[in-house]
Amino acid sequence: MVGLGLALGLMPAQAAQAAPATDRISLSPATGLAGSAVTVSGTGFKASTTGTVIAGATTFPVKTAASGAFSTSITIPSTATGSVTITAKSSSIQASSVFTVTAPAPTLPPVSTAALRFGVATAGGPLDEVAQLAGESPSSILFYKDFLQSPPIAEMNSVRARGAVPLITWEPWAWGGGTEQPAYSLDRIAAGDFDAHITQWGQALTAWGYPVQLRFAHEMNGNWYPWAEGVNGNQTGDYVNAWRHVHDVVAATGAGNVSWVWSPNVPYYGSTDLAGLLYNWGTSASWSGWISPQDLFAPGIAQLRALAPGVPILISETASSEAGGDKAAWNTALVSYLAAQRCGGLRMVPSPEGNRLAHQQQRHLSLRIQVRTGSASDSLT
Repeated sequence: MVGLGLALGLMPAQAAQAAPATDRISLSPATGLAGSAVTVSGTGFKASTTGTVIAGATTFPVKTAASGAFSTSITIPSTATGSVTITAKSSSIQASSVFTVTAPAPTLPPVSTAALRFGVATAGGPLDEVAQLAGESPSSILFYKDFLQSPPIAEMNSVRARGAVPLITWEPWAWGGGTEQPAYSLDRIAAGDFDAHITQWGQALTAWGYPVQLRFAHEMNGNWYPWAEGVNGNQTGDYVNAWRHVHDVVAATGAGNVSWVWSPNVPYYGSTDLAGLLYNWGTSASWSGWISPQDLFAPGIAQLRALAPGVPILISETASSEAGGDKAAWNTALVSYLAAQRCGGLRMVPSPEGNRLAHQQQRHLSLRIQVRTGSASDSLT
């Protein structure tokens, strides 16, 4: 029993002598690409002596100070993957730490310079994956803001960093409040009740200074938003007055980098009016059927050209259901149809620099199409 007691008493000391020191070195950074430069710092080593730092199969010399500390720069092997153990040795002391090799970001295709380009409407979506699948990066990225939000400078910077132009859908209401929101009636907007907020946006966009497309109060010819005439107390002519007022207030801030997008809905099934829903619902609804891009777009494009000959047409949202037909083939047919319209003045996501009109602030006409399949919404600008 006494012998057993002695053996138990000696085991911790023996283990302490055998255990390597694992907390004596640190890496900065501790993660990064293969080939990264890393600073290795150590403490608790033998004073004023030489040693080595080992990274994979590469050895780097090191010398400790009188305090037993050292700091040296090493390079992670260019072929390294996963976890790389970095080991420092000096005399009888050894310590290790792990560097995690991260995968390099994919090389994205460039933004097209062709007359017909594409953009995306996605909130935090997989933009890199979309660009890889499309074979080109989007030239325009669409997102939404209501009248309670500040100018989205951070989001605009993120869009610009990708080489794209921000397309902001600016909605004069409070999200989630429904169509009856008297506080946001068109006559109040035209009367100047929101001029301070509108001016703040104009000044922020002017200060930002880069091209931005502003899609104010879209789908005004429907009945599902509080800025439509016939709802929310709005009368005939109120929309034009409100739109012009907002435009003029922003323009007064000197926002020459802003391109204005006027974005109505266009003819829908059985309609000849510039109004209604224009979705390729396919057979996803009892009242709908599969429709080709030409049959879907042609009536609205013709009306827009008649309204404003020569003004570029921007299709600000579109997609197709998967029910009732071949969605991939529909997308291919859509691009072919739009490409064939170039001689008639149609552009898909035009660049503000490439399609600058005579006046300082460019206006685009816009078609809006969006198709929801199940609970998800696919949108292609």
